[in-house]
Amino acid sequence: MTDITAGAAAPASRAARSRWTDWGKWLALISMTVDHVVRYALSNELSWQFSWASSTIGRVAFPLFAAMVAWHGLFDTRNPMRYARRILIIGLIAQLPYMLMPRYSSVLVINVCFTLAFGLVWGAWLRQLLVSPPMEMRARVVSAAVVALSIVAWYTAGPLLEYGRFGILMVPGFMLAMAAYQRFDHGVMRIWAWLAGVPILWITAQLNIYTISKSVAFSTTLVVLVLAAGLARFIPGVVRMPRWLWLAWYPGHLTVIALIVYLPYLLPT
Repeated sequence: MTDITAGAAAPASRAARSRWTDWGKWLALISMTVDHVVRYALSNELSWQFSWASSTIGRVAFPLFAAMVAWHGLFDTRNPMRYARRILIIGLIAQLPYMLMPRYSSVLVINVCFTLAFGLVWGAWLRQLLVSPPMEMRARVVSAAVVALSIVAWYTAGPLLEYGRFGILMVPGFMLAMAAYQRFDHGVMRIWAWLAGVPILWITAQLNIYTISKSVAFSTTLVVLVLAAGLARFIPGVVRMPRWLWLAWYPGHLTVIALIVYLPYLLPT
Protein backbone atom coordinates (compact mmCIF):
# COMPACT_ATOMS: atom_id res chain seq x y z
CA MET A 1 0.00 0.00 0.00
CA THR A 2 3.03 2.25 -0.14
CA ASP A 3 2.67 5.36 -2.26
CA ILE A 4 5.38 7.44 -3.93
CA THR A 5 8.31 8.31 -1.72
CA ALA A 6 8.81 11.77 -0.29
CA GLY A 7 10.59 13.44 2.59
CA ALA A 8 13.61 15.42 3.55
CA ALA A 9 15.73 12.50 4.70
CA ALA A 10 18.40 11.14 2.41
CA PRO A 11 17.24 8.12 0.35
CA ALA A 12 19.59 5.70 2.07
CA SER A 13 18.56 6.87 5.53
CA ARG A 14 14.88 6.77 4.64
CA ALA A 15 15.23 3.26 3.20
CA ALA A 16 16.91 2.08 6.40
CA ARG A 17 14.19 3.59 8.57
CA SER A 18 11.45 2.01 6.44
CA ARG A 19 13.05 -1.42 6.30
CA TRP A 20 10.92 -2.66 9.17
CA THR A 21 7.82 -2.33 6.99
CA ASP A 22 9.20 -5.00 4.62
CA TRP A 23 9.20 -7.40 7.55
CA GLY A 24 5.87 -6.01 8.75
CA LYS A 25 4.12 -6.85 5.49
CA TRP A 26 5.11 -10.52 5.62
CA LEU A 27 4.28 -10.85 9.31
CA ALA A 28 0.94 -9.03 8.97
CA LEU A 29 -0.24 -11.14 6.04
CA ILE A 30 0.82 -14.40 7.72
CA SER A 31 -0.88 -13.40 10.97
CA MET A 32 -4.08 -12.29 9.23
CA THR A 33 -4.27 -15.44 7.12
CA VAL A 34 -3.77 -17.72 10.13
CA ASP A 35 -6.54 -15.85 11.97
CA HIS A 36 -9.01 -16.05 9.07
CA VAL A 37 -8.29 -19.68 8.23
CA VAL A 38 -8.84 -20.73 11.84
CA ARG A 39 -12.01 -18.67 12.27
CA TYR A 40 -13.66 -19.20 8.90
CA ALA A 41 -12.18 -22.08 6.87
CA LEU A 42 -11.90 -24.82 9.49
CA SER A 43 -14.73 -26.93 10.83
CA ASN A 44 -16.18 -26.01 14.21
CA GLU A 45 -14.18 -28.75 15.95
CA LEU A 46 -10.87 -27.83 14.32
CA SER A 47 -11.56 -24.12 14.80
CA TRP A 48 -11.96 -24.75 18.53
CA GLN A 49 -8.76 -26.82 18.69
CA PHE A 50 -6.73 -24.12 16.93
CA SER A 51 -8.41 -21.12 18.53
CA TRP A 52 -5.16 -20.47 20.38
CA ALA A 53 -3.56 -19.55 17.02
CA SER A 54 -6.25 -16.96 16.33
CA SER A 55 -5.89 -15.53 19.84
CA THR A 56 -2.10 -15.22 19.60
CA ILE A 57 -0.63 -15.30 16.09
CA GLY A 58 -3.75 -13.68 14.68
CA ARG A 59 -3.55 -10.66 16.99
CA VAL A 60 -0.30 -9.42 15.48
CA ALA A 61 -1.88 -8.38 12.17
CA PHE A 62 -4.05 -5.37 12.92
CA PRO A 63 -1.53 -3.36 14.98
CA LEU A 64 1.03 -3.99 12.24
CA PHE A 65 -1.32 -2.91 9.45
CA ALA A 66 -2.28 0.24 11.37
CA ALA A 67 1.37 1.04 12.10
CA MET A 68 2.43 0.60 8.47
CA VAL A 69 -0.44 2.74 7.20
CA ALA A 70 0.52 5.46 9.69
CA TRP A 71 4.21 5.25 8.75
CA HIS A 72 3.57 5.40 5.01
CA GLY A 73 1.00 8.16 5.52
CA LEU A 74 3.59 10.23 7.36
CA PHE A 75 6.83 9.54 5.53
CA ASP A 76 6.33 7.67 2.25
CA THR A 77 3.57 9.49 0.40
CA ARG A 78 3.03 13.01 -0.86
CA ASN A 79 -0.73 12.59 -0.71
CA PRO A 80 -2.25 10.68 2.25
CA MET A 81 -5.74 11.12 0.81
CA ARG A 82 -4.78 9.36 -2.41
CA TYR A 83 -3.18 6.63 -0.30
CA ALA A 84 -6.44 6.31 1.65
CA ARG A 85 -8.42 6.00 -1.60
CA ARG A 86 -6.18 3.15 -2.65
CA ILE A 87 -6.92 1.34 0.60
CA LEU A 88 -10.64 1.98 0.08
CA ILE A 89 -10.52 0.41 -3.38
CA ILE A 90 -9.01 -2.73 -1.89
CA GLY A 91 -11.73 -2.67 0.78
CA LEU A 92 -14.50 -2.33 -1.82
CA ILE A 93 -13.15 -5.33 -3.75
CA ALA A 94 -12.85 -7.36 -0.55
CA GLN A 95 -16.22 -6.46 0.96
CA LEU A 96 -18.29 -9.13 -0.82
CA PRO A 97 -16.05 -12.10 0.12
CA TYR A 98 -15.69 -10.54 3.58
CA MET A 99 -19.49 -10.54 3.98
CA LEU A 100 -19.55 -14.22 2.97
CA MET A 101 -17.38 -15.25 5.91
CA PRO A 102 -19.45 -17.40 8.31
CA ARG A 103 -20.37 -15.47 11.44
CA TYR A 104 -22.65 -15.95 14.44
CA SER A 105 -24.09 -12.48 13.97
CA SER A 106 -25.98 -11.16 10.94
CA VAL A 107 -25.05 -7.53 11.71
CA LEU A 108 -23.37 -5.86 8.74
CA VAL A 109 -19.70 -5.16 9.42
CA ILE A 110 -17.45 -3.31 6.97
CA ASN A 111 -13.97 -4.72 6.52
CA VAL A 112 -10.74 -3.49 8.03
CA CYS A 113 -9.60 -1.53 4.96
CA PHE A 114 -12.34 1.01 5.66
CA THR A 115 -11.20 1.20 9.29
CA LEU A 116 -7.62 1.91 8.20
CA ALA A 117 -8.66 4.43 5.54
CA PHE A 118 -10.96 6.29 7.96
CA GLY A 119 -8.13 6.44 10.49
CA LEU A 120 -5.59 7.64 7.91
CA VAL A 121 -7.82 10.41 6.58
CA TRP A 122 -8.73 11.54 10.08
CA GLY A 123 -5.17 11.37 11.39
CA ALA A 124 -3.64 13.17 8.39
CA TRP A 125 -6.27 15.92 8.49
CA LEU A 126 -5.96 16.49 12.24
CA ARG A 127 -2.18 16.57 12.00
CA GLN A 128 -2.34 19.13 9.20
CA LEU A 129 -4.72 21.19 11.32
CA LEU A 130 -2.26 21.13 14.22
CA VAL A 131 0.77 21.92 12.05
CA SER A 132 -0.96 24.75 10.16
CA PRO A 133 -3.84 26.02 12.30
CA PRO A 134 -6.15 28.63 10.74
CA MET A 135 -5.32 32.19 11.70
CA GLU A 136 -8.66 33.93 11.18
CA MET A 137 -11.32 33.59 13.87
CA ARG A 138 -13.98 32.55 11.39
CA ALA A 139 -11.76 29.81 10.00
CA ARG A 140 -11.02 28.61 13.53
CA VAL A 141 -14.72 28.36 14.33
CA VAL A 142 -15.35 26.43 11.13
CA SER A 143 -12.43 24.10 11.85
CA ALA A 144 -13.68 23.48 15.39
CA ALA A 145 -17.14 22.66 14.03
CA VAL A 146 -15.68 20.24 11.47
CA VAL A 147 -13.59 18.55 14.17
CA ALA A 148 -16.74 18.12 16.26
CA LEU A 149 -18.58 16.63 13.28
CA SER A 150 -15.67 14.26 12.63
CA ILE A 151 -15.91 13.01 16.22
CA VAL A 152 -19.65 12.41 15.72
CA ALA A 153 -18.85 10.51 12.50
CA TRP A 154 -16.23 8.43 14.35
CA TYR A 155 -18.67 7.58 17.14
CA THR A 156 -21.50 6.77 14.72
CA ALA A 157 -19.54 4.78 12.15
CA GLY A 158 -17.34 2.94 14.66
CA PRO A 159 -19.66 0.00 15.40
CA LEU A 160 -20.11 -0.68 11.67
CA LEU A 161 -16.37 -1.04 11.01
CA GLU A 162 -14.13 -3.97 11.84
CA TYR A 163 -12.34 -3.35 15.16
CA GLY A 164 -14.84 -0.60 15.96
CA ARG A 165 -14.17 2.83 17.40
CA PHE A 166 -10.84 1.91 18.95
CA GLY A 167 -9.74 0.40 15.64
CA ILE A 168 -10.30 3.72 13.88
CA LEU A 169 -8.09 5.42 16.47
CA MET A 170 -5.14 3.12 15.80
CA VAL A 171 -3.75 4.92 12.74
CA PRO A 172 -4.08 8.44 14.26
CA GLY A 173 -2.52 7.12 17.47
CA PHE A 174 0.47 5.70 15.63
CA MET A 175 0.81 8.89 13.58
CA LEU A 176 0.93 10.95 16.78
CA ALA A 177 3.69 8.80 18.26
CA MET A 178 5.75 8.46 15.07
CA ALA A 179 5.58 12.17 14.29
CA ALA A 180 6.69 12.96 17.84
CA TYR A 181 9.68 10.60 17.50
CA GLN A 182 10.82 12.49 14.41
CA ARG A 183 10.30 15.93 15.96
CA PHE A 184 11.56 15.35 19.49
CA ASP A 185 14.62 13.26 18.76
CA HIS A 186 17.21 14.86 21.01
CA GLY A 187 17.93 15.64 24.62
CA VAL A 188 15.21 16.02 27.20
CA MET A 189 12.62 16.43 24.44
CA ARG A 190 12.73 12.67 23.96
CA ILE A 191 10.52 12.45 27.06
CA TRP A 192 7.68 14.02 25.05
CA ALA A 193 8.29 11.54 22.27
CA TRP A 194 7.95 8.57 24.60
CA LEU A 195 4.85 10.06 26.23
CA ALA A 196 3.32 10.36 22.76
CA GLY A 197 3.38 6.57 22.57
CA VAL A 198 1.17 6.12 25.64
CA PRO A 199 -2.17 6.81 23.88
CA ILE A 200 -1.63 4.19 21.16
CA LEU A 201 -0.57 1.61 23.76
CA TRP A 202 -3.77 2.28 25.70
CA ILE A 203 -5.88 2.11 22.52
CA THR A 204 -4.29 -1.21 21.54
CA ALA A 205 -5.15 -2.66 24.94
CA GLN A 206 -8.84 -1.97 24.26
CA LEU A 207 -9.02 -3.94 21.01
CA ASN A 208 -9.37 -7.44 22.43
CA ILE A 209 -11.27 -9.18 25.19
CA TYR A 210 -8.97 -11.99 26.29
CA THR A 211 -5.79 -11.31 28.23
CA ILE A 212 -3.55 -13.31 25.91
CA SER A 213 -4.88 -11.43 22.87
CA LYS A 214 -4.43 -8.09 24.60
CA SER A 215 -0.86 -9.03 25.50
CA VAL A 216 0.09 -10.03 21.95
CA ALA A 217 -1.44 -6.90 20.39
CA PHE A 218 0.10 -4.66 23.06
CA SER A 219 3.53 -6.24 22.58
CA THR A 220 3.27 -5.79 18.80
CA THR A 221 2.50 -2.09 19.21
CA LEU A 222 5.33 -1.67 21.71
CA VAL A 223 7.85 -3.29 19.37
CA VAL A 224 6.72 -1.05 16.50
CA LEU A 225 7.09 2.04 18.67
CA VAL A 226 10.62 1.06 19.63
CA LEU A 227 11.50 0.50 15.96
CA ALA A 228 9.95 3.82 14.95
CA ALA A 229 11.90 5.56 17.69
CA GLY A 230 15.19 4.69 16.02
CA LEU A 231 15.97 0.97 16.11
CA ALA A 232 14.49 0.45 12.63
CA ARG A 233 17.83 1.39 11.06
CA PHE A 234 19.38 -1.74 12.60
CA ILE A 235 16.78 -4.11 11.11
CA PRO A 236 18.35 -6.36 8.45
CA GLY A 237 16.81 -6.39 5.01
CA VAL A 238 14.35 -9.01 3.83
CA VAL A 239 12.99 -9.96 0.42
CA ARG A 240 10.51 -7.24 -0.49
CA MET A 241 6.99 -8.40 -1.08
CA PRO A 242 5.88 -7.90 -4.70
CA ARG A 243 3.52 -4.96 -4.96
CA TRP A 244 0.81 -6.97 -6.71
CA LEU A 245 0.86 -9.58 -3.96
CA TRP A 246 0.59 -6.95 -1.22
CA LEU A 247 -2.38 -5.29 -2.91
CA ALA A 248 -4.19 -8.49 -3.91
CA TRP A 249 -3.70 -10.67 -0.85
CA TYR A 250 -6.53 -9.33 1.33
CA PRO A 251 -9.40 -9.71 -1.16
CA GLY A 252 -7.73 -12.76 -2.71
CA HIS A 253 -7.40 -14.85 0.42
CA LEU A 254 -10.95 -13.98 1.50
CA THR A 255 -12.21 -15.16 -1.89
CA VAL A 256 -10.32 -18.45 -1.54
CA ILE A 257 -11.75 -19.00 1.95
CA ALA A 258 -15.27 -18.23 0.69
CA LEU A 259 -14.83 -20.86 -2.05
CA ILE A 260 -13.60 -23.41 0.51
CA VAL A 261 -16.60 -22.73 2.74
CA TYR A 262 -19.37 -22.60 0.14
CA LEU A 263 -18.17 -24.76 -2.77
CA PRO A 264 -19.23 -28.07 -1.11
CA TYR A 265 -22.80 -26.75 -0.91
CA LEU A 266 -22.80 -25.77 -4.60
CA LEU A 267 -21.44 -29.05 -5.96
CA PRO A 268 -23.95 -31.80 -6.79
CA THR A 269 -24.04 -34.64 -4.28
